[in-house]
Amino acid sequence: MGLLETLKDWDWDFDHRLHGVGLKISGSITLVHMLPQISSSCSSKMYRTTNLLVTLIILSITSFSQVVHALALQPQYAHGGGCIPAERAALLAFQKGITSDGADILASWEGYDCCRWRGISCSNRTGHVIKLHLRNTFPGPDAYNYNGCDDANSLFGKISPSLLSLKNLEHMDLSMNCLLGPNSHIPQFLGSMDNLRYLNLSGIPFTGGVPSQLGNLSKLQHLDLGEGYSGMYSADITWLAKLPSLRYLSMSTINLSRIADWPRPLNMIPSLRVINLAGCSLDTASQSLPYLNLTKLEKLDLSSNNLGHSIASSWFWKVTSLKYLSLRATQLFGNFPDALGNMTSLKVLDLAFNNLNKTENLQSLLKNLCCLEILDLSKNVMNGNIVAVMEGLPECAQEKLLELHFSENNFIRTLPNFIGEFSSLSMLDLSRNNLAGPIPPGLWNLTRLAILDLSWNQLNGNVPTEISSLKNLVSLRLSNNRLGGAITEGHFANLKSLKKIDLSSNNLKIALDSDWLSPFRLQSGDFASCQIGPLFPAWLQQLRGIDSLNISNTGLVDKFPDWFWYTFSRATDLDISNNQISGTLPAHLDGMALEKLHLGSNRLTGSMPSLPANITWLDISNNNFSGVIPSNFEASRLQILIVYSNRIEQHCYGVFGPCME
Repeated sequence: MGLLETLKDWDWDFDHRLHGVGLKISGSITLVHMLPQISSSCSSKMYRTTNLLVTLIILSITSFSQVVHALALQPQYAHGGGCIPAERAALLAFQKGITSDGADILASWEGYDCCRWRGISCSNRTGHVIKLHLRNTFPGPDAYNYNGCDDANSLFGKISPSLLSLKNLEHMDLSMNCLLGPNSHIPQFLGSMDNLRYLNLSGIPFTGGVPSQLGNLSKLQHLDLGEGYSGMYSADITWLAKLPSLRYLSMSTINLSRIADWPRPLNMIPSLRVINLAGCSLDTASQSLPYLNLTKLEKLDLSSNNLGHSIASSWFWKVTSLKYLSLRATQLFGNFPDALGNMTSLKVLDLAFNNLNKTENLQSLLKNLCCLEILDLSKNVMNGNIVAVMEGLPECAQEKLLELHFSENNFIRTLPNFIGEFSSLSMLDLSRNNLAGPIPPGLWNLTRLAILDLSWNQLNGNVPTEISSLKNLVSLRLSNNRLGGAITEGHFANLKSLKKIDLSSNNLKIALDSDWLSPFRLQSGDFASCQIGPLFPAWLQQLRGIDSLNISNTGLVDKFPDWFWYTFSRATDLDISNNQISGTLPAHLDGMALEKLHLGSNRLTGSMPSLPANITWLDISNNNFSGVIPSNFEASRLQILIVYSNRIEQHCYGVFGPCME
């Protein structure tokens, strides 16, 4: 094919492309028709130059036509931005329904390009708004029983039907706010937003019934209507079966008590991975399912329901795919089913706050749970030898087990030394049992422990200095045991992460050197009934910045040192009661952060000082204070004032609330 034929072909194609977008350029035709004349009147060199020039012009025009054609296929954007005008108008209409925005979430909602607004995401390909994410993040990730209308940081207002114009919206999260529909209900029109894949309305205090129109959202994969205070109910959840792609379902705190056979519609959604029906007023989980369709279910939360039947009769023991099972506070009782031993994928098993008292078969059933990370049996009525219970823990999970919660049962005997073999433990709570004997040395091998609670047992002996090997400890509670001996700087040498410590109600002596430098910064310390006195020890100055300190009944026979009130000026709770502290208080305590101050049963004298503005509880009973409470007493938040056994006149003023004489 010659140059002329090639150019003619290009010209036809170019004209054809431009015609498709309503444009026509004839310049190339003129140039093509002139080529024979140019070739006859010009030299061969000029012809080749002209040929090259024409070719470049044709290529440039062709490329331009393709750009025009591509733009013609795109949606019409707003001037100066990538936002579709109709969708921008819909968002502005939604904004008009917002009456309060305490966190300034919508402050960026100005200008033409709504795709740049906070909480808005658009498709890079089409420009349509596909994501509206306005979750109030202030409550945190685990805000149970939360009411968005009680939070000044929430968005307040109405959920506008203008959102129906966002026909390509795939993700909508309005959670933890105070955005309501008509009559404070969930708006029924949300069921028409049929492109939604993700819908989160949790933490919004809706009332009324859950609209069945949500069953029209056939593409929905994530539905969260719970996780907060709710006045909602549902008498029928069969509409859920019309959501074939649903993977995540949370209806926690929604009253489902009218639905007897609630597992059946859920069993018709094989795509489900997560079901959260915590606090839904369910009265049974003993339904019979003819077949099990929930073969992909990984998380089931039925906590805080009054199931009140034998734990073995529940339908969910057949769901061997479960990784997380919470039956917390469900009033279950009886023996564990043999099927528990087949749930080998379990990582979290929470059975706390029940009436479970059988441990015989539990030991054999747990051995197969090699993926187990968290086991919570706390606050049951379990009896038995703690050694046997520990022996039942799966050896195959020794390097995976992270948390053991066995508190408030009736386990007896001595804690076994092989507890140290569970080297991955970060939390061990054995409080409020009847454990006896010394703390086993194997415990000090658990160097990943962040929380250790052995309080309210009958442990005896000394606290070994090897406790300092628990270098990741954040919280240590050994209170209300029969431990003795001295606590020295060696016990604390490596505890750089320690924030909370409770050694109270033991026979311990806190014997730290006067020049001791604390490796940690405590938030709370309870040394009640330990031996600290008779003088205020200098090491207390190392606790500057602490929030709560209890040194009651610690044998102090002294006056407050000059540094005391300055050191603890940031504390909100100070308990120095039941000592023999004499002298007077500073004239002014109003610069302190104190909310609770316990000074009862000492030998303090003088008049009452000016008090901190935030104080709610003041106990100065059983001292020798004198004078009167001034009429301009500035303590507007004071709720409890205990002043008996002093020489104070005019004890009670109604503005103080309850006053104990």
